[in-house]
Amino acid sequence: MERSRCEQHPLLPGLPIARINTHQEIVMIEDTKVAVITGASQGIGAALVAAYRGRGYKVVATARSIEPNLDPEILSVPGDIADRQTAERAISEGVRRFGRIDTLVNNAGIFIAKRFTDYTEADYRAVLAVNTTGFFHIMQLAIAEMEKRNSGHVVQITTTLADQANSEVPAVLASLTKGGLNAATKALAIEYAKRGIRANAVAPGIIRTPMHPADTHAALDRMHPVGHMGEISDIVQAVLYLESAPFVTGEILHVDGGQSAGH
Repeated sequence: MERSRCEQHPLLPGLPIARINTHQEIVMIEDTKVAVITGASQGIGAALVAAYRGRGYKVVATARSIEPNLDPEILSVPGDIADRQTAERAISEGVRRFGRIDTLVNNAGIFIAKRFTDYTEADYRAVLAVNTTGFFHIMQLAIAEMEKRNSGHVVQITTTLADQANSEVPAVLASLTKGGLNAATKALAIEYAKRGIRANAVAPGIIRTPMHPADTHAALDRMHPVGHMGEISDIVQAVLYLESAPFVTGEILHVDGGQSAGH
């Protein structure tokens, strides 16, 4: 009898790419699950796409600017998540291509750190459009599909600042929108608890990504009780934990180096 083995993802150690036997034949799994990931073109979103594919999921990846993927099990849907038509295409094309929707990860978001009185009307519209309106549209459509199977899981990527304000990072619009998603997560968890649909959130601290210039890293490290920023893989592993935890719903999982505990 031939043994199967799992190749590991080069960027996310511990995550298998696919289960392959010694003749490089992919072992097909019946009823393969499908994940929809927003903000999927780079950073955390792109890593989540790779991680879910590593778990054997088919993936609908949507972002304002995203290229077609050579992997036939990844469907790229370009568009602004604040536009309901983008959400409609992501869900309808995902169902048409893969037959079902099992997971939605609301990763798309805008973060603008400013003193409250410095926010402009344009800032307000932009943050609410992506963080709140985008969440609302695709969440409605995804849950409607999940209800057909009495099964599903939704995860929001929010921010620890919604629970633990920091005078060094004034960000009322983040608290307004991402804090709202934390509350909505709990409401959804209770509303759909008996319908087999779970709702959770991951609340990150500051994560090391290209958006933070190298000369800011030392200061950003000091803002966390553990003494350093988080990595993209920390958020990915948190989402995968929630995906694998069927008894967990309504949870706001802080992945923030201790920030939510205090300073």
